[in-house]
Amino acid sequence: MIYDYLIVGSGIIGMTIAYELKERNSSLKIAIIDKEEDVAKHASGRNSGVLHAGFYYTANSLKAKFTVDGNRLMKEFCKKNSIFVNETQKIVVAKNEKEVQGIYELQKRAEINGVETKIISEEEVSKIDPNIKTYKKALFSPNTASVDPKEVCYKLKEVLKEKGINFYFNTSFENSDLEYKYLINCAGAYADKIAQRFGLAKDYTLLPFKGIYLKYATNKSDIKTNIYPVPNLANPFLGVHYTITVDGSIKIGPTAIPAFWRENYKGLSNFNFKEMIEILYFETKLFIQNSFNFRKLAIEEMKNYQSHIFIQKAKDMVKSIGNDFTPIPAGIRAQLLNKKTNELVQDFVLEHSKNSTHILNAVSPAFTCSFAFAKYVVNEIEKNKGNNNE
Repeated sequence: MIYDYLIVGSGIIGMTIAYELKERNSSLKIAIIDKEEDVAKHASGRNSGVLHAGFYYTANSLKAKFTVDGNRLMKEFCKKNSIFVNETQKIVVAKNEKEVQGIYELQKRAEINGVETKIISEEEVSKIDPNIKTYKKALFSPNTASVDPKEVCYKLKEVLKEKGINFYFNTSFENSDLEYKYLINCAGAYADKIAQRFGLAKDYTLLPFKGIYLKYATNKSDIKTNIYPVPNLANPFLGVHYTITVDGSIKIGPTAIPAFWRENYKGLSNFNFKEMIEILYFETKLFIQNSFNFRKLAIEEMKNYQSHIFIQKAKDMVKSIGNDFTPIPAGIRAQLLNKKTNELVQDFVLEHSKNSTHILNAVSPAFTCSFAFAKYVVNEIEKNKGNNNE
């Protein structure tokens, strides 16, 4: 059989693109391949599960464009498929006057992006959750929620199989002998490597950042809503925060620790010497040149390997919480680096060849955006095919 589309990667992006293609044309023959034995083994199954509202991103970004719709579409998919959505809401807190200005900047972005948010006082914060600590003001987001990302991905796999989509697990792109008319590269941390085989992604490489999470093992009622710090908007990371999960548990994280190979989750598991040499080269270059203040970011984040420092960052946002935190599986955020400018790319990036499309940078909030982003990707694929058929 010759497939109309071969999708590499069975994370949330690969699967929502398959879903969108089938929605538009149910007769398409689509295969999804993955080097792992099941879906969502990497970023899609190891993320926070937070459905973001969309106020962090600059108005002209693809992230801003798709987060609001993505949040709504993901909730609709969950409702239709009996997946519980925990409407946690979110409060962004400030530590000082400078961060209060950051609160106002986020509110400004929210208004431009059409996101419902509200600046609230310390008194109003106390009414929502008396344990939260903020300086003068905070930003309230009513539409932030949490889902179980693995549950979403497993259900999506079922739905796609019912639609006639074939999954081939334990099948890497290099080892696949499936015939196809058009390739869609959604390979996450390895998307740049596949794109480079097609003569693309020449200016890019993916750098891995390790996201460590800790779960609070004591009283679930100690925190009532998601609590976030004001982020440094110059880099793509949101800082250590509290997430209320679907079962009401509390977890803190993630870190953004520079990792040394692409699947550097724990210890020496999945160790890859060649990747380590390549990644250390770029990380050392960023450290020496101090691009986007990488030196400070790297030093601060490496400290998070000491759990007491990591926990203290979370404690600074509340009046009282215990010390009983236990580790849960880490995630890797594959962040695109522009090798020419030495900058981390903040937005989603697509590149095309004649018969292929490559999603090179699908970082947070890609899970939230996925159903809306998939519509955009399929539109771009149709445009690319049209341009090549003229």
